[in-house]
Amino acid sequence: MGAGVGKVRWGVLSTAAIALQKVIPGLRRSSLGEVTAIASRSEVAARSAAAALEIPRWHGTYEALLADPDVDAVYIPLPNHLHMEWSIRALQAGKHVLCEKPLALTAADAERMFEAADGAGRLLMEAFMYRHHPSWIALRDVVASGRLGRLTAVDSWFSYYNDDPANIRSVLAYGGGALYDIGCYSVNLSRMLFGAEPRTVSASIVRDPASGVDVLTSGTLGFDGGVASFTCATRVEADQRVHVYGTRGRAAIEIPFNIPPTLPTRVFVTQGGDPPVAPATETLEFAPADPYACEADAFARAVLDGAPAPVPPSDAIANLRVIERLFAAGASAGVEG
Repeated sequence: MGAGVGKVRWGVLSTAAIALQKVIPGLRRSSLGEVTAIASRSEVAARSAAAALEIPRWHGTYEALLADPDVDAVYIPLPNHLHMEWSIRALQAGKHVLCEKPLALTAADAERMFEAADGAGRLLMEAFMYRHHPSWIALRDVVASGRLGRLTAVDSWFSYYNDDPANIRSVLAYGGGALYDIGCYSVNLSRMLFGAEPRTVSASIVRDPASGVDVLTSGTLGFDGGVASFTCATRVEADQRVHVYGTRGRAAIEIPFNIPPTLPTRVFVTQGGDPPVAPATETLEFAPADPYACEADAFARAVLDGAPAPVPPSDAIANLRVIERLFAAGASAGVEG
C-alpha cells in the first residue's frame, strides 16, 4: 500500500457536498483509512476543498487523481448518471472503488461495472453506509435470531423537501427523483431483512410535471411469507423510519438512514405487554458511531486482506433490478401523476 502501511489511501472524486460534509469526515474517523487526495473539474474548487479539509493533495481533473500512485481506493459521489463511467475508469486505473448509491441507473450497467472490477482485480462496492452501523447490525441479528418470530412485514418511510429545479436530484437525465435517491434504501433494507428477492412488485408514482422526476413513490414488495411496503418522497416534510414486524414481536430503529455520527442510537424491540397502551419494549442503545467510518473500515479491511467486498456484487445488481421493476409497475398501473 506504500505510505501509511496498514491503511487504505483514499482519493475522493468530486467536491460534492456529501463528500465534503459527511464522507471525508467519516473516512478520517475510520481506523483503516486516510484521505490523501481530492479532485474536481475545477482547480479552484479542488484547491479550496483540500485547504479547508487539510487534504495533502488536490487534482484539477478526475483523470489526474486516477493517475495518482499514492491513491489505493476512490470514493465516487458524482451524480448518478456518471457512476458507471468513472467507476470503470477508476477500476481500469487500478483503484478499488466505493461508489455512492444507486450504483448505476440500470442493472445492466451495474453488471458492466462489476465485469470491469473482475477484469482489473479490484473491489467495487455500492455505498449503502447504513448497513455497517452497529444499530443496523443489531437489528439484523434480532430478525435473524428469530426473536420476533417469523418475519412478516417491513414498513419504511424516507422523505425530504426539495423543489429546486436546478438541484441534480431534480434532473431526470442525471438519475434524479425519489426512488433512485432515497427509495433505494427501502428496497435494499427490505431485501436484506427478508434475505431474499421479491416475487411480486407493485408501485404508485407521482412525477413532477415539469422535470419528470418522481417526487413520491410508494411500493410494495411481495416475498414468500411476507410483504415490504415503503414510501419515498422529495416534496414532503423530512422524516425517516423503519418498522419490522414478526409473528412474535416487532422492532423499530430510531434514526435508520441519516444516523448522527456523534449521538447514541437506539433500536426498540417489542414483545408482548399490553399493546398499544403499554407494550413491553426493550431499548437497545449504541454508542455514537459514524456510519461512513464503519463502511470505510469494512471496505478497507477487505482491500487490505485481499478478501471479497463485505457487500457482494449480486446485491447491487439485484437492488437495481427491483428498482427497474418498480418504475415499470408504476407506469403499467397508470398511476403516474
